[in-house]
Amino acid sequence: MDLVAQTSDDSRRRELGAFLRSRRERLAPSTTGIVAGTRRRTPGLRREEVAMIAGVGTTWYTWLEQGRDVRPSTEVLTALCQALRLDPAEKRHLFTLAGRQQPERRRIVPAKVEGPLLHMLNSLHLQPAYVVGPRWDVLAWNAGAVAIFGDYGLLEGDARNIVHGMFTDPRRRQLLVDWERLARATLAAFRAENAKYVGDPDFERLISLMTHSSPEFRAWWPQRDVTHRLSGLKHIRHPIAGAMVFEHMSLSIDDGSDMKLIVYTPLADQDTIAKLRTLLDEGRSG
Repeated sequence: MDLVAQTSDDSRRRELGAFLRSRRERLAPSTTGIVAGTRRRTPGLRREEVAMIAGVGTTWYTWLEQGRDVRPSTEVLTALCQALRLDPAEKRHLFTLAGRQQPERRRIVPAKVEGPLLHMLNSLHLQPAYVVGPRWDVLAWNAGAVAIFGDYGLLEGDARNIVHGMFTDPRRRQLLVDWERLARATLAAFRAENAKYVGDPDFERLISLMTHSSPEFRAWWPQRDVTHRLSGLKHIRHPIAGAMVFEHMSLSIDDGSDMKLIVYTPLADQDTIAKLRTLLDEGRSG
């Protein structure tokens, strides 16, 4: 095994153990029928309690949380999901980290937005949209995205990354109504979607950068929340147009690249459609 593969596998096992520990510490003993004594100091369940409920050995489960190379089977992972009361997003995340439903190691490779996708992106005249790569770097965008979120062409390197912008760009923080809820959801979706890239150098470098750059990221990333919700409403506080409401959707590009097309559809609320038309007209005339 080469050094990069070994490092990636080690990182994946450590992340698997840390994720199990975080779920165990969040689960109240009462939800599993365990009566907690008054002198109990451990938050959530103890390791031996999880092992007992899942039907595995305590020592083996301890090794799993410690990130040792114990290679849990699909059956054992399923039992742990049930013991820890994991929801569907958390279950998918656990299996991905264990290398059972996704390849054991994925490397982020440069993504290229081909002509047909660019043509479709630019044809969305009244729908701000952009394409992101597997690390959520913005690769291409249309005029609507510029009108709402600013010109990504003025940004370079990590500054053009969705997570980086969410947590370090003051303008983005002012733009998004209910920023904290959206930032937490973005982080949870980013972790869930990128579990297969744990250990990738570019991915790890971004995490390190964000940990040093954002106190919120630094506080929330270790909580290991995951979600697979890819749609919903976004309320915008635009500096020129004022209040706007969009329905957003993430669409996977089915070419093996892990690219996604993110589309924002303006709603009638807050006169958003008319406001977007005005912004686009002013942008063309400017």
